[in-house]
Amino acid sequence: MKIFKALASGFCRTLKAWKGIVLIWFGSLLTVSLIVIPMKGFLKSGFGGSMITERLKDGIDIEVLGDLGAGFRNLMSSLPSGLLFLVLISIVLYAFLTGGIFDVQKGSSLKFSGSDFFRACAKNFWPFLVISIIVSTIIMVLFVLIFVLPVSFVAQSGSGSEKAPFMTAVISGTIFLALSLIFVLVADYARAWQAASDKPDCFKAIGFGFTRTFGTFLSSFPVILIITAVQICFTWAVFSFVGRWTPDTGGGVFLLFLLSQLLFYIKSALKVWRYGSVTALKEIRDIEYQEKNVVNTQNLQG
Repeated sequence: MKIFKALASGFCRTLKAWKGIVLIWFGSLLTVSLIVIPMKGFLKSGFGGSMITERLKDGIDIEVLGDLGAGFRNLMSSLPSGLLFLVLISIVLYAFLTGGIFDVQKGSSLKFSGSDFFRACAKNFWPFLVISIIVSTIIMVLFVLIFVLPVSFVAQSGSGSEKAPFMTAVISGTIFLALSLIFVLVADYARAWQAASDKPDCFKAIGFGFTRTFGTFLSSFPVILIITAVQICFTWAVFSFVGRWTPDTGGGVFLLFLLSQLLFYIKSALKVWRYGSVTALKEIRDIEYQEKNVVNTQNLQG
């Protein structure tokens, strides 16, 4: 009962936070533009005019890219630093905006207010950034230990079985996905606690995240598992549809761009749905603890 109640409450909270989701979409669009626009200008200058669409409309042509000469080598050499910059900006922007999103998701929040949203973004920025870095580091370490090392070991062992690396990847990937979802749940609980707290304390928030995750595992994990399944199905449907669409006109490209942005907005809304559902679970459990403490106090007094 708690699971469906939390999912329904999280959905309603997501609708309330639609303006915040727009800010997430706009911030992500600006971040990606920092890399895409300079690269687009470089390719236009290298190919000249609209020749790029004529020469690449059937796919990536290595010979065409080779015509760029030293310019292409310079582009490839600067690409890693550009991607690193994009990742760093995305992490900072994500930590900033989620501070406001979690504040909007609180049950005590009546409606979206721009001033309150950005005030919460600033207040929660550093705790949210530390929480994201710590949990992301744990997940990356788990990925190496649980997925990369076992698959690499089986692939290099030369057992002679072609199925062994595949089965190892499937089993290791399943275990890693389950464990990573647990730590994502820890992070969500930690951020929900921090958003409801008056003072920033990221380490106390992480401690609360672990305590609440494992203390309410049977009701918390199914929530994040259901939402993750919906996200995976949505991503698969997007790639199945968009991957078959190859526009060859300017209008088609623009329409594809609009569709991709709408799909990104929906993807962000699904993530905010997870935030709202976990926040709802936290508040439901908080009320239960308060009622239990009141009963215990009355019993002691009686």
